[in-house]
Amino acid sequence: MRTHLAAALGTVVLTAGTLLGAPAAGAQTSDYPTTAYGPVTVGNTWTQGTITWYNRSVAVVGTHKSVSAAGPAYCRRTWAYTYDAHDTKLGSAGSVSSDTACGATVNFSSFDVPADVPGGAAFVRVCLDDGNLKDLLCSPRYRRP
Repeated sequence: MRTHLAAALGTVVLTAGTLLGAPAAGAQTSDYPTTAYGPVTVGNTWTQGTITWYNRSVAVVGTHKSVSAAGPAYCRRTWAYTYDAHDTKLGSAGSVSSDTACGATVNFSSFDVPADVPGGAAFVRVCLDDGNLKDLLCSPRYRRP
């Protein structure tokens, strides 16, 4: 009797441990959420790509296009701003100068925009800038998913 009771108890413990350790049906492990942005268009120039939402920053990566290399005012870069839930600007950053598009379409390297508050940025705004870092046009705000 003791052997049967011990075996039954062992089976219950193993089954419970397996069920408690398993993820819920339909549950998925999730990486950081992403949001597509753009295109943000000025004339025949534009920027578009992806925002990745981290806990204290966002990363922006994508492509921007310029149709003329006649000088910095005709080149294009991408810039972004982060905001908290109260619409307070948290940080800004942009694509590096080596990724500037002048008379070309350029895939730019990912850049990080700080959002150093608990939970990170609530909104991000992405802008198409000229080569002098003047915002030409900014997107509507993208909300954290």
